[in-house]
Amino acid sequence: MIKLFYYIIPFLILFLPSLWVNYVLRRFNVTLHDMPFTGKELGNRILKDEKISYVSINSIKQLDHYNPLEKKIHISEDKINKKSITSISVVTHEIGHAIQDKVNYKPLKLRQSLMEKTLVLQRIGSFLLIIGLPSIFAFTKSPFITLLAGIIIMGCLSTNVLIHLITLPVEFDASKRALKILSKYVPNKNMKQCRSVLRAAALTYLAQSIVSIFRLKIILLSFVNIFKSLIRR
Repeated sequence: MIKLFYYIIPFLILFLPSLWVNYVLRRFNVTLHDMPFTGKELGNRILKDEKISYVSINSIKQLDHYNPLEKKIHISEDKINKKSITSISVVTHEIGHAIQDKVNYKPLKLRQSLMEKTLVLQRIGSFLLIIGLPSIFAFTKSPFITLLAGIIIMGCLSTNVLIHLITLPVEFDASKRALKILSKYVPNKNMKQCRSVLRAAALTYLAQSIVSIFRLKIILLSFVNIFKSLIRR
């Protein structure tokens, strides 16, 4: 029973944050017919009021995000033109990032710089991660090449962890800015719901950080086991 509990705890830590975030976003993404604006309509109004109308709001099939290089906010198709708490909250959260960009918020700039400087390492590390250390060793029969691949993969995953940890304060700050902005446009009765969605939006990267840490741990253990087997030979 204790062993079962030992295996369940990491599973819960790994998946619960992501499950909770998705639950909150879906729960409040229900159309409110009395809402006077969609997420995009409110977003454009906020951008104008905040004097950052050069930033555009665009539809995307993937994850919601703000691109500081293109000055574009990307919102998923199921939210962007919807009259829901999730829609207006997520759009305003991404506007929070645009405001950070405007005021040169240092953690945002640090994250962007780190992502740009480690882009090549990320791509190589991701490719090697897909192949896997055991496969690399089986194919090359070379401890040195396997060691080098392991170092690159660990460097890639360590960088991912660092970027995600830097991202956490960036996300919480964006949600804090968004909550203050929404209080100007949204009735008090809906602010509690907005706060829940903004908290979930900020915690999206917490779930990703946990996944990155677990992946780093797995690769490290795999790395150690391979070289233990080599030493025994």
